[in-house]
Amino acid sequence: MPKQVISTDKAPAAVGAYSQGIIANGFVYTAGQIPLIPGTSTLREGGIRAQTRQSLHNIKGVLEAAGSGMDKVVKTTVFLADINDFAEFNAVYAEAFPEKPPARSTVQAGGLPLGALVEIEAIALLE
Repeated sequence: MPKQVISTDKAPAAVGAYSQGIIANGFVYTAGQIPLIPGTSTLREGGIRAQTRQSLHNIKGVLEAAGSGMDKVVKTTVFLADINDFAEFNAVYAEAFPEKPPARSTVQAGGLPLGALVEIEAIALLE
């Protein structure tokens, strides 16, 4: 089965040689989502909590465009500009996955695009 490219205005447009999401073998793979407000080149203001909410909102937009959803996420990878933001990030993240949260890796990145505080990518089931 060939891969299918996902494109939606519910998440920031791809600004490089990548797709917002890909469907392959029954899964949706999202590109890393920083807290850009869709349709703009503006980062969400308000610190790590607001930026985490926006990044998760962007992931939700890609997943829904693919026919999936947040409840189908099986794995996330999170990049934090500062690992000291982990507790505040985690409080918001937990709201997005209140039951049966996905597997997750969280790392501190040396720098994120546009000075973002967080970037999140997800893998979700299509079914």
